[in-house]
Amino acid sequence: LETYREVLQDVFDMPGLAELLAEIRSRKLRVVTVDTRAPSPFAASLLFNYVANFMYEGDAPLAELRAQALTVDPSQLRALLGEVELRELLDQDAVIDLELTLQHLTRERAARHADGIHELLLRLGDLTADEIAARSAEPAAVNGWISTLVSERRVLDVRIAGDRRFIAAEDAGRYRDALGVGLPLGLPAAFLTSDDADPLISLLRRYARTHGPFVVGDPARRFGLAESPLLGALRRLAEAGTIVEGQFRPGASGSEWMDTGVLRTLRGRSLARLRREVEPVEQDALGRFATGWHGIDSPERGQAALLDTIAKLEGAFVPASDLETRILPARVAKYDPRDLDALLGSGAVMWMGGGALGPRDGRIALFLAEHFSLLRAMQETRPDRPIHDRLRDVLRARGASFFPQLLAAARGGFAPELGDALWDLVWAGEVTNDAFHAVRALLAPLRRSRRSASVGRAMHVRSLERFTVRDDVAGRWSLTEAAGDAPITPTERATAQIRQLLERHGVLTREVVRSEGTGGGFAAAYGILKAMEDAGRIRRGYFVAGLGAAQFAVPGAVDRLRTARQRPEEPHAVVLAATDPANPYGAALAWPERAEGRKPMRTAGALVILVDGRLAGWLGRGEEQLLTFVADEADAEPTRNALAAALAAEVGPDRRTTLFIQSVDGAPVDESPLADALREAGFARTPRGYLRRVARA
Repeated sequence: LETYREVLQDVFDMPGLAELLAEIRSRKLRVVTVDTRAPSPFAASLLFNYVANFMYEGDAPLAELRAQALTVDPSQLRALLGEVELRELLDQDAVIDLELTLQHLTRERAARHADGIHELLLRLGDLTADEIAARSAEPAAVNGWISTLVSERRVLDVRIAGDRRFIAAEDAGRYRDALGVGLPLGLPAAFLTSDDADPLISLLRRYARTHGPFVVGDPARRFGLAESPLLGALRRLAEAGTIVEGQFRPGASGSEWMDTGVLRTLRGRSLARLRREVEPVEQDALGRFATGWHGIDSPERGQAALLDTIAKLEGAFVPASDLETRILPARVAKYDPRDLDALLGSGAVMWMGGGALGPRDGRIALFLAEHFSLLRAMQETRPDRPIHDRLRDVLRARGASFFPQLLAAARGGFAPELGDALWDLVWAGEVTNDAFHAVRALLAPLRRSRRSASVGRAMHVRSLERFTVRDDVAGRWSLTEAAGDAPITPTERATAQIRQLLERHGVLTREVVRSEGTGGGFAAAYGILKAMEDAGRIRRGYFVAGLGAAQFAVPGAVDRLRTARQRPEEPHAVVLAATDPANPYGAALAWPERAEGRKPMRTAGALVILVDGRLAGWLGRGEEQLLTFVADEADAEPTRNALAAALAAEVGPDRRTTLFIQSVDGAPVDESPLADALREAGFARTPRGYLRRVARA
């Protein structure tokens, strides 16, 4: 606080600033805007200091900023800065909870007998019968309790602001002198005299002690008075330090009043809530955050949405069989493969192989063309057969070429052999195509090949008059090294890859870096992350519980992660490819422990079902065995229902035609707790298991 005082009173020339502003307002001085090519020396020093010290100040998560601001004493800050504005700092839920407590509207503070009603009126002041009932543990007994208290002259039945209300007999003189309330005859003299120098001030003090932030109109309506005398009384209380004027209630506007003791309590409760927000979230919150971060909760449509999706996924190697069946459709509503073809054909997007997964599948990554040189993975092994070398030489000499041109220029080799060698180079990351048709053809069952025209002996191929062009070698092929001409240093490439990981995941941990296969592992990435933290580009903290202290996040991701702390009221299920970067299990999070039997894996074609961010089920590719991860807890039944509904939704006109589940967790479906939920979701019981198929029209 001394720092504030020293800066505002000693370092800054505040009187001079006030004088300058007054002269500008009175038009003695005129402000002239001048556009210069470079700032003046004085302005340049200010600009440099701002960039150096404050450029990234706002990148701190909102909870940390609010908690830090609340630690400053507003009563002392008011003396330095004037009116206090805590509207953006105080917690709305804390305000509501405190008001319920002050007004005895919680179960713990409810009145349970007639003496409790009398104590309630002494604490809160005048109340109607309905207001007393709302603050009682037995509302049906309230009228009897009030009648007893009135007959004993401990409570008085009076009219205030046109309403019938009840006050404690001890307050009779105060209400008579402050509001002119008519009192019944026969009251003891002790109740008719008041020690208060100003009864209205006394009523206002009690009103402030038992309410949260209020405007002057609130007590005016309560007491049936004009606002002007109340405003004067409130200002006298403020001068005495009993209440404070400021802006307190979140979402409101205008000046408000508040008791200083209530404000201290509210600040403490708000600070406690903010500190709980700063605490690391549970791991299931990371699952909810990941689906939202990738746009899976609210997919958009069209080519622009696909381009945004690729920008977040670029460089992530996923099975080609999952890319267009699960991963892209999860992010782009009504995904159309022609949109990807258009982006590839325009040169805006490229793709690259990253290792074969059997003879008809492999890992593929998409890239924005301008980022390809920076983000492409450098393969450690290269196919080294002579036919591979001939293909490299031809592509290096001719540039982008169709397969018949490659076959002719290779001067040796059969078409099937050359096609297989070409795909060896694709999976090694050395060759790419300007379309995606060849990848789709490789994944699909072999179709009848097209026959081409005779090419003759002059093409130096070992076919007599005709050769077969396979669908999986269609399109123009080129070397990936030709996509980038500018030299890229290892540091530039590593930094770009780490930035992309942060953009893809939002929150980066050691486990995520390891699962992405980043060169050098987390040890190499840590130096880059530390430099980015020092520059204010990212933040380091303990954001997710159980994942180690070395966690880094981009601005905005931390606030969004903490927003995901609260689980939705209704269970929400999401079905993802097990290899989807949005699936944290098997990457950022470990798979849940299983006592025995098969373990889940991030394999091609496998599915995971997340319910409110928690792993609820895993289904392997083309398999009939479902693994579930539903704990025996209070929400087990809603989780099973959501899991079954998500599996049933996998069957439809635009999806698979049938889904058959033979066993659950290694046991027959009928013996599983999931059986009832599956039947309710539309699965039919068969002798071998449970089946759901598309309804016939």
